[in-house]
Amino acid sequence: MLGFIRQQERKVALRLLAWQYQRQNLPLPPMAELENQAGHLVGDAHRIARERGQNVITIIKELVEDIRKGPKA
Repeated sequence: MLGFIRQQERKVALRLLAWQYQRQNLPLPPMAELENQAGHLVGDAHRIARERGQNVITIIKELVEDIRKGPKA
């Protein structure tokens, strides 16, 4: 079972993802897919935080913003 903090981080990531989908007028994917994306974001954020020594929530916000921008050309 995930720790309390990790669960809260996933909830924040989930809300940020849902907000980005709504903001772009895109249909929300099924909840299971959205939760999966949030889990990957939190995992990536923790990995990046270990490498850079930054705040996990800040990194989650940056990752969601990168998703919004789409693939880099």
